[in-house]
Amino acid sequence: MKGLSFRESEEAPDNPKPPPSSASSWSTLFSSALSIFDPYRHSQPSSRNRHNALASAVKRIVSGGPMRRIHERFVLGSVRTGVPNTTSDIWLLGVRYNVSSDDETLGLASFEQDFSSRIIMTYRKVGFDAIGDSSYTTDVNWGCMIRSGQMLIAQALLFHRLGRSWRKPAGKLLSREYIEILQLFGDSEASAFSIHNLILSGKIYGLAAGSWVGPYAMCRSWEILVCSKREEVDNYNEPLFPMAIYVVSGDEDGEHGGAPVLYIEDARRCGYEFSQGQHDWTPILLLVPLVLGLENVNPRYIPSLRATFSFPQSLGLMGGKPGASTYMIGIQDQEVFYLDPHDVQQAVTIDSENLEADTSSYHCSVIRHIPVECLDSSVALGFYCRHKGDFEDFCSRASNLAEESRGAPLFTVADTHSSKKNSNVASMTTGYNDPDEVDHLKHLHVDPPEGEDDWQLL
Repeated sequence: MKGLSFRESEEAPDNPKPPPSSASSWSTLFSSALSIFDPYRHSQPSSRNRHNALASAVKRIVSGGPMRRIHERFVLGSVRTGVPNTTSDIWLLGVRYNVSSDDETLGLASFEQDFSSRIIMTYRKVGFDAIGDSSYTTDVNWGCMIRSGQMLIAQALLFHRLGRSWRKPAGKLLSREYIEILQLFGDSEASAFSIHNLILSGKIYGLAAGSWVGPYAMCRSWEILVCSKREEVDNYNEPLFPMAIYVVSGDEDGEHGGAPVLYIEDARRCGYEFSQGQHDWTPILLLVPLVLGLENVNPRYIPSLRATFSFPQSLGLMGGKPGASTYMIGIQDQEVFYLDPHDVQQAVTIDSENLEADTSSYHCSVIRHIPVECLDSSVALGFYCRHKGDFEDFCSRASNLAEESRGAPLFTVADTHSSKKNSNVASMTTGYNDPDEVDHLKHLHVDPPEGEDDWQLL
C-alpha cells in the first residue's frame, strides 16, 4: 500500500471534502487573483502589452503592505509582536534569557540583540535573476518554505564560522566570514545556496518555481544541494558547506510507523563520507522532518517540542501554519518566536570584498510570536553539532526527552539499525483510545508521494 503523508489520504469518491479553513480560503482567493494573469504570459505580444500595466499594478497591491496585513490576520492569526511575558524565561536557539533580570548579558536587551542578529531571508523582487527556464523573477507569494529553509541553514553556517555568541556589530565594518555567508544565499545561480540552485536540486521532491512544498521535501532538497557542492571551497579553501548533513526520517527498510530514529552509526557514516575518509568525525547538521498530528500539533508533543529550543545544538524549526511557513527560533511559555519570510524586499547583491555592505535586509528587530498550539503539524527540526562531544551530548538529551515523553516522542536515538529492531518500539500508540489517531500515527513517518504537503499558495 502506498505510504500516506499528512493530509494526503485516499478518499472515496462519495466522501465529501471538509469545508476549507479561513486560512485556506484566503490563500485560494489570493492565488486565484494572481492566476488571472497567467494566460497573458502565453498570449501574443500585443495582448501582453495591453495588460502588463494592470497585472503589475495588481501584483504590487497583492504583495504590498495592506495585503501583508491581511495575510497576517487571516493566516498567521492576529499579529503579536514584542515579548508577551516579562517574567518567564525565554529560550532562543539554546540560550536562556531571564527577561526580568537586570543582568545585561541575560536580560531583555540581550535577547532583543540576539534575536535581531539572526539572519532572515524574505521574499525578494527587482534584480532577481530568472529561475532556470521559467519566467519567475521573484518568489513573492510562493517561496516562504524555501526561505525558511535558507534561514535555518544560514544559522548553522553562522554558528559554525562565527560561534553562537556572535552578534551583528553596531559599526559599519563587518567580518568577512559573515559577508561570505550572506553571499551564498544571493538570488542567482552564481550563489551556491540560492533559491535557484535549491529548486534545481529539489526537482525530484517537487520543487519548482511558483510551487510550494512541505518541510520533508525541503530537508531532502537541502541534502541533495549540499552533496552537490561538496567539492567546492571558499576563499579559505574550506568547503562551502563545512559540515555533513543527515536527514533523520522513518525507517528505510519498510518498517514504517512510530517516531523517526536517529541512528548513531548513520551519523558517523555521514561524517566519514563527508570528509572522504580523512576524519572519523566532522561537524554535522541534523534535520528532522516530523508530522505531529492531523492538522495542528497534537498537544501530547508540545512539551517535547518546547524542550528542543533549550538544546545547545538547537537551530529551531521550519513550519508555521498552512499557507504561511516561518522559521521558529525561540519559545516563552506557550508562545513561539519566529522570523517571517513574507516581507517583500528588493533583491540585493552582496560583494564579499565589501565589508561595509548594507545588510539591514537580512535582519529584523520586530519580534513576532504565535501560540505553539496553532502550529501546523508538519515541521522540521534542525540541530548543529560542532564536534563529537557535542553530538554525544545531543544524543543524551534527545534520549532523555524521548523517555520523558509519555509515549509520544518526537524522535528516538539508537546505536545501530539492529539495536532498534531488537528493542520494543510499540510505545508510540500507548494511551491512544481513538482508533483514527492510532492509525494516523502508524503512517506518520513515511517517504511522501509527489506533492507531499498542501502548503497553500500565498
